[in-house]
Amino acid sequence: MDEFVEQFLIESRELVEQGTAALAALEQGSDAGREIDSLFRAIHTLKGAAGIVDFDAMGRALHAVEGRLSELRSSTQPPPPGFVSDCYVCLDQVTRWLDEMQLTGEPPKQAEAAADDIVGRFTGAAPALATPPDQGWLERLRAAHPAEAAASRSAFFYCPADDAFFRGEDPLALAATVPGVAGLDLSLGADTALEDFDPFSCAIRIAAFSSAPVPELQRLFHEVIDQIEIVALGDAPAGDGELSATARALLEAQILLLDSNEPGGRAGRIGSAGKIALNILQLAGIAAASAVAQALAGPEGSAREALIAAIKDVLHPPPQVDAPLTPATAMRSLRVDLDRIDALVNLTGELMVVKNAIGHVAGQAQALETKSVGLELRKQHDLLERLVGQLQRAVLEVRVLPLRHVFQRFPRLVREISATLGKPVRFVIEGEATEADATVVESLFEPLLHVLRNAIGHGVEDPAGRAAAGKAAVATVTLRASRRLENVVVEVEDDGRGIDIARVRDTALARRIVTTDALAAMSEQDIVALIFAPGFSTAAEVTGLSGRGVGMDAVKTAVERIGGGVAIDSRPGQGTVIRLNLPFSVMMTRVMTVEVAGQSFGLPLDAVVETALVPREAIVAVGAGRAVVLRDRTLPVLDLTVELGLPEPAAAADEVRIVVIAASDQLGAIAVDRVGGRMDVMLKPMEGLLQGMGGVAGTTLMGDGRVLVVLDVQELFI
Repeated sequence: MDEFVEQFLIESRELVEQGTAALAALEQGSDAGREIDSLFRAIHTLKGAAGIVDFDAMGRALHAVEGRLSELRSSTQPPPPGFVSDCYVCLDQVTRWLDEMQLTGEPPKQAEAAADDIVGRFTGAAPALATPPDQGWLERLRAAHPAEAAASRSAFFYCPADDAFFRGEDPLALAATVPGVAGLDLSLGADTALEDFDPFSCAIRIAAFSSAPVPELQRLFHEVIDQIEIVALGDAPAGDGELSATARALLEAQILLLDSNEPGGRAGRIGSAGKIALNILQLAGIAAASAVAQALAGPEGSAREALIAAIKDVLHPPPQVDAPLTPATAMRSLRVDLDRIDALVNLTGELMVVKNAIGHVAGQAQALETKSVGLELRKQHDLLERLVGQLQRAVLEVRVLPLRHVFQRFPRLVREISATLGKPVRFVIEGEATEADATVVESLFEPLLHVLRNAIGHGVEDPAGRAAAGKAAVATVTLRASRRLENVVVEVEDDGRGIDIARVRDTALARRIVTTDALAAMSEQDIVALIFAPGFSTAAEVTGLSGRGVGMDAVKTAVERIGGGVAIDSRPGQGTVIRLNLPFSVMMTRVMTVEVAGQSFGLPLDAVVETALVPREAIVAVGAGRAVVLRDRTLPVLDLTVELGLPEPAAAADEVRIVVIAASDQLGAIAVDRVGGRMDVMLKPMEGLLQGMGGVAGTTLMGDGRVLVVLDVQELFI
């Protein structure tokens, strides 16, 4: 990707974030003047950046937004209804354009229609002339200048605004900058008589032909695009990268001229051939014209060879191999290549392997009674462990992103949901500067969207219901984040009706999520947790927002996938808090090793409750599975040897070692042969043919060089 485009993408995403933050603050009643100024600066800078990368459609759309913001800045009136929504639509479209540029490395080709829509939103209509001319201007211009019409690629009719002079505009000077302008005609407006001419009012009309293509004229006139009509000429010479047969013949003739070995007139031949080639390429819109110009401006000794090479490259271009499109990488606020950071993370992982190897050697040395060596190795191992721990934390801090990156996407969505359901909502964001690993931040959008939909759709009452409950007409939904030790806590709180336990109970029975006997044995907290059950929904009918029973179930699945958990705190009549407890980083994890059939496996330590020895006869068959009663609680038992298809031992021991696991708010037990030690590891996902394998969280290397497969205990008990 071009360096300028890459820089443009980084800066533009930051400016979109700035604009979104200003809109959110404007909605929440912040100082309108300050936020409009902030939004204006973001839009103005975005427009300038679009001009740098020749993204004309984006620049034209943002110019319309900028003009409307400029009017608001000089007015004492509040923004009109729908203004904030239109601004969100514009920023969303800019984001889509940026995503497409991230894929292709260049401005989107089909952006004009979307740009027209944005212009229409902020100008009240699609771009049109301030003073529409009669439709005969092009015919009159063709009749007056037939030769110029035949040699031109476009024509324009410029109707400056009446107050153009007071705006600091110079229409004639602007028209004079048009490339290859020809057949220029000046006239007065149709309704302007000479005796009534006002020298302070701009009544001039400018019509002309140009050798430049339409996009170039749009870029040139982008500041006054609503005052000009630009037409592509159907009989224009070949352009936009295509050479006509005549143009090719002329270029071949210039090569022959440059190849001449006549002693006299060498400098003249070079200058003449270079200028002719440059004119041909500029007229055709060939990008290689810059190479010809550079060769022409170079030293005379090398100009001839450089010109011949540049012209031949145009006539016989090398075959182009289209690079495959790759998925766009989510942009970060860090100005650091993520590949370099990932390489640093991987290097840290290798260092951890070395640390584990030293520990392994130290253990072997102590077993061989070389105590002095063993003690020294153990000392160095402890030192290395401390240093590696510091390095790990430093590296992981590099990957962190503020939750602002995901939070900023919700104000507009909340507004749309609120408007759709007819429930006025004040949306508050707190703690958006809280940081977490980039993987955690990127994984939060889907679960938070479901939680917010649920809060507005089910938790918040309609205006009549809130009035009956003595509450404010506008509900409050708060999205907040905070850091607690090694975890990040994200909460969504509403001041609605709370969770109706009776309704949850009836719905669970009606949808056959639980049996009557099981429901009778549940506590209120267990009943509330049923909203996370697959297929659960209290909606009476399916709508575009709810009713299919996948919302809160998807929340729990997505959060647990990154090693987090979900909790609910509901107060009838006062509101509900959905709390997501998330790891600060998913790259580092602590595991406990276990051994079955002579092979070692890892279990995430945060899922391990305890280990125990139970008599073999205590494990009994229950239906198709097995279970054990431990401390008056029945636990399902998975034999890891059987589950993994490993060979069973010839002689079974009298006692079985089990590891009690907390999975999906339930307890289970895994039968293993031995329990090993604890390790800090950096997991690597399964790749290639094994990518996406169920029941496996990732792999790492042990101190003795063996690969340790870390199991996903959540999936094992599904």
